[in-house]
Amino acid sequence: MITKINHIAIVSPDLDSATGFWAEALGLPVTRIADVPEEAVKVAFLPLGDSNLEILQPTDTESGVARYLEKRGPGIHHICLEVADIDAALARLKAANVPLINEAAKMGHGGTRYAFIHPKGTGGVLVELYEGAGAGLS
Repeated sequence: MITKINHIAIVSPDLDSATGFWAEALGLPVTRIADVPEEAVKVAFLPLGDSNLEILQPTDTESGVARYLEKRGPGIHHICLEVADIDAALARLKAANVPLINEAAKMGHGGTRYAFIHPKGTGGVLVELYEGAGAGLS
C-alpha cells in the first residue's frame, strides 16, 4: 500500500526565515517555491534523497494551515506517504473506520491525487496520502 515517505511538511509564518535554516545551515537546496491557492499556502520544496521537506506558509488567515499555525505554532504539520493506489488505500481506511478529512482523493499539481487522514485516527499525526507521477504538492 505505502511505497515511501514523499515529504514531511513544516509550517511557518515566514517562509524565508524557515527555509534559511534548512538551506543555509544544513545545505539543503530550495529547488522551487510555489503558490498553491487551492490550499492557501506558499511552499518551498527542499529535496532530501528520495523524499522532500516542504516548508508551508499560509496565505490566508482563514485556511486550515493558518488555523493550525495559530493553534500549535511553527513546526511539523504533516507527513505524506506515497501510495500506489489511493482509491484502494482510502477504501481500506474507511473499512477500518479511520476518520478521513477527504473521503475521496483531490486532484493536485502535476496530476497528483491526494487525501488527508484525520489526526484523530492516527494517534495525533496529520497524514497525507499521495498517488501520481508528479507526487508534488497538492
